[in-house]
Formats: sequence, structure tokens, C-alpha cells
Amino acid sequence: MSSDYVLAYGTHARPEDGRCAMEWVSHLAGEPHSDEPTCVSPVLRAMCIALNDGLEHEPRQRLRPYLTRTIGTADDRLDDRRGWMAMDWLIRLYTPAWLRLAALSAPARALEELSPVAGTDALSVALDVLDSARRDARAARAHAFGVPSPTGWAASVAAGLAGREAAWACAGAAAWAAARVSIGDTAGDRARAATRAAAGDAAATAVRRSRLAARHGGARDAARAVLAPTTRRLTESAFDLLDRMLPTELLEIPAPALVLTA
Repeated sequence: MSSDYVLAYGTHARPEDGRCAMEWVSHLAGEPHSDEPTCVSPVLRAMCIALNDGLEHEPRQRLRPYLTRTIGTADDRLDDRRGWMAMDWLIRLYTPAWLRLAALSAPARALEELSPVAGTDALSVALDVLDSARRDARAARAHAFGVPSPTGWAASVAAGLAGREAAWACAGAAAWAAARVSIGDTAGDRARAATRAAAGDAAATAVRRSRLAARHGGARDAARAVLAPTTRRLTESAFDLLDRMLPTELLEIPAPALVLTA
């Protein structure tokens, strides 16, 4: 890795303080220092910023090969497609992955079997399935957290927060941000809220169950272990999504490339 080309977390007032992904794009494109290069599609910019800030330092550097491909995308008229690709990913891959981790196979399967969510009509159909999945995830969370914790109330709260944060971190936040840019109507807001809630409740449920099974000293390690495979797979899938959004690739929405099982 070149020492003069390192992606740093967050935004920076001066280049001397570091550059995030989009600040590097501004530099590479000959624009003034900024995390809002005018040459980049707003959808791609939102996704890259969220990935940049959601990843740890070493994984963040994986964004570098994608950066020059974002240059010149601002006016390519493909952002509607990109937004729907992100929405489809949230509904048919991201949310089912967390549902399966919480052993909610039926609602996960119902989402995976939806037709590609590539427009308002498909989203309207998907919303009913999403709302049902959201209710199932909420019920599973309520049941899991209704079991007395051997380590007390504070540990229960920590389990819920750890799960929700893991579900939201990096991959979820990146696709959510990308979809929001071009699908900002009421249906889009409702769908994004449902994916985030269902995934968060399912992840919290999985963490809670793992902590209960581990009981005492190993509870935290058990939670990390149960979350890690899904987090890794979704991160890989998010990079694949970004790759498909970029030029030189046919912009279409295929069926999810992988099914994430618990």
C-alpha cells in the first residue's frame, strides 16, 4: 500500500489531515478538496462515504480500486437504476440474512423469493412482505428479551444494542444511504425503515440468544462469534453491489448472488 494513498475515516478540513474516499476522488479528478466531488453520482457518493466510515482501517483500503471508476458518473443518468439496485439488495439479501441468523427462515424466504425490486410496482408488493417480516422480527426479539438474563438488565440492553449496531454497520448503512438518494418518496422511506428495523431486531435476537447460551464469561465472545459470519458476507456482498453500480458493468438487478444462511 502506498503511504501517500491511504483512505482515512471521516472528513478532513485540509488534505494534510488525511483524505477519505471521496476526498481522494476530488484530488484524483483535479477538483478542490471536498468529500462532495461534482464529478461523482450522488448515489455512488453516498454509498462510498458510508462504506468508508463504516469499515475499519484495513478493509477501508479495499475501496481504492473503485474510486477512479466513480469519476464522470455525475451525469450518466443511471442513478435511478443504482438506487433500485440498493433497495433490492436491502430487501432481498440484507434483511433475509439477519432474519436467518435469528432462525426466522420463513420470512427470510418470502423476501428472497420476491421478484427483483426494480420499480414502484415491485416495491409496493415487497412492502407487504417486509411489514410481515418486521412484525416477525419484533415478536422474536420480544420473546428473546423476555427470558430473564443471568447477567442482569444491563447485559440485556447491551445485547440489543450490539445486535442492532452490527446489522446497521457498514453494509446496511451504505445501501440504505444509496437507496435514499434516488428513492426518497414515502414508499421508499417505509421500505428502508422496515429493512433496518427487521434486520436490527433479528440481529439483537441472535445476540441475545448467544449470550443466554454462553451464560457468564463467554457471553461477549459468543455474541461476536455469532455476528461475524453474516457481517463478513454482507460486507463482501456490498462490495459486489458497488462494483455492479459502477461503469463498465451492465446495470441490471439479478437475483441475489448468494443466500446467507444461519
